[in-house]
Amino acid sequence: MVNINEVRLLSLPKILDERGNLSFMQNQDQVPFDIERVYWIYDVPGGEKRGGHAYKELKEVIVALSGSFDLVVDDGYAQKTISLNRSYNAVYLPNGVWRQLENFSTNALCLVMASAAYDEHDYIRDYQQYKNINR
Repeated sequence: MVNINEVRLLSLPKILDERGNLSFMQNQDQVPFDIERVYWIYDVPGGEKRGGHAYKELKEVIVALSGSFDLVVDDGYAQKTISLNRSYNAVYLPNGVWRQLENFSTNALCLVMASAAYDEHDYIRDYQQYKNINR
């Protein structure tokens, strides 16, 4: 059973420079798993949502590289909304947490680092089934 308290905000290194700032992520220094897949979500039409699922095994780290969006996490008992709008903040999502992305700003860019390659069998896409599994 998972608890949304396992979801945590990660403060990424921020190197200030008058020419522009730099932030980064490295395995095990900032990301609590080996990164096996990286993908990004962009050009989300106004009012649309992404996600709406949980993973049985996969873990993720999500960052707003540009713009902003809300990450709604749910464990079947409680729900929490995390607003991402700074590229030096990321969120760690352990496996078993229901997640949904919403309220995308214009030109938002969401970067996701995952602990495994894509596997359709790892998804739980039905919320009622998710609640039954997580109880």
